[in-house]
Amino acid sequence: MSKFATLDSEQPLSAVLKVVGVGGGGCNAIDSMIARGLNGVEYVALNTDAQVLESSKATHKLQCGTSITRGLGAGADPNIGRKAVEEDREKLADLLSGSDMVFVTAGMGGGTGTGGAPIIASVAQSIGALVVGIVTKPFRWEGKLRMLNAEQGIQELRQHVDSLIVIPNERLLSILDGNVNAFAAFDKPNEVLYEATRGIADIITVEGMINVDFADVRAVMNQSGEALMGCGIASGENRAIEAAQKAISSPLLEGINIKGAKSVLLNVTGSSNLTMQEINEGNNVI
Repeated sequence: MSKFATLDSEQPLSAVLKVVGVGGGGCNAIDSMIARGLNGVEYVALNTDAQVLESSKATHKLQCGTSITRGLGAGADPNIGRKAVEEDREKLADLLSGSDMVFVTAGMGGGTGTGGAPIIASVAQSIGALVVGIVTKPFRWEGKLRMLNAEQGIQELRQHVDSLIVIPNERLLSILDGNVNAFAAFDKPNEVLYEATRGIADIITVEGMINVDFADVRAVMNQSGEALMGCGIASGENRAIEAAQKAISSPLLEGINIKGAKSVLLNVTGSSNLTMQEINEGNNVI
């Protein structure tokens, strides 16, 4: 399925899309999405840490498990995170009510995000929403326990989402300049989470030359399982070919064979001078 769009051509949104950030990593991710200008979606921040939640820019906020954590966080314990979110399951269902599509984003490996993300996804599924998980795995230096917690959390989350995108932070190192400062390096996972969310949301919310509506996206992503994402940007001569090649050679796809993919969501965005030949060239690469 392909979607071709020109810049600055938004249309009124019909489907209701909500992005839920859970835990410290998830809340940071949605703040980054807001700062980067991802529009057409509603933001929901969930955390057990009251101080972190207070600083969130999300429209909707839910402090989970106050009787369990007293607003002090889950202490990197996924079991506490799970119980905390479960405690406020009904409030969460009210926040997600009316959603057609719910993105669940978290940094896996800690407490609230790892334990809470599967609960959020199950609530979203229970109200009939299409659920997409977009999560990160920790850097290797964060330790074996954190990686083990992340793997277990991802395995549980997989049971409650229609489609799951897992971004290994370790692979992001390969696309960073060696001289990049630490602040920019730690923001890179947020950038990739933003690109993954925007890539899907734009297909629904931005008017294109070929009409693709929410029902089409649901047909492709419903119960589709593991998903991969790649993004390519290019300009000048051969820009379409270069952008397509960058998208399919993303380090996030390293070691994973995409030839067995059942379907593809392709979002092509360009200026008004984008030619039909360029569209064809890019599609042929994919």
